[in-house]
Amino acid sequence: MALQNNSRKIYNPFLGLPGYNCFGCNPDNPAGLRMTFVEEGDELVSSWDPKSHFQGYFGVLHGGVQAALMDEIASWVVYVKLKTAGFTSRAEIRYHKTVFVNKGLLTIRAKVQQMRRNLADIEVTLVDSEENRCASGVFTYFTFPVEKTTESMYYPAYDNFFEEEE
Repeated sequence: MALQNNSRKIYNPFLGLPGYNCFGCNPDNPAGLRMTFVEEGDELVSSWDPKSHFQGYFGVLHGGVQAALMDEIASWVVYVKLKTAGFTSRAEIRYHKTVFVNKGLLTIRAKVQQMRRNLADIEVTLVDSEENRCASGVFTYFTFPVEKTTESMYYPAYDNFFEEEE
């Protein structure tokens, strides 16, 4: 993914942790999505190239995989923008247009829509290579105090999400 002027690559600080095999973001999970992320202003962005083994109907990206892509980036918004961890408590997804597995890169964007106490509403959109909005949704995350996440949920220090600048 090419970096824009106001963007910075997000490093995956969970790499190397015992038992880490996330379907969404582990680059070494052969069956996974292998997502990577960039911070652009108030958004996180992921470019993802669909493969045919993620299809549902002939040549069409499975709706559950679309949901997984959107949920995964929402969780990284919680990690990076809210500087804590949490769990999905609700997902509202709207599918607007068919996503094909052979038409190039998809772009998934997410940002905090609102906070209500410890509930974070994360707005997510998925567009195809022609900039058609194919899916959108709001993912509500139950977030935890950072003290709890660092003690028992493997949440690293916020700075670990970014490589040191030269």
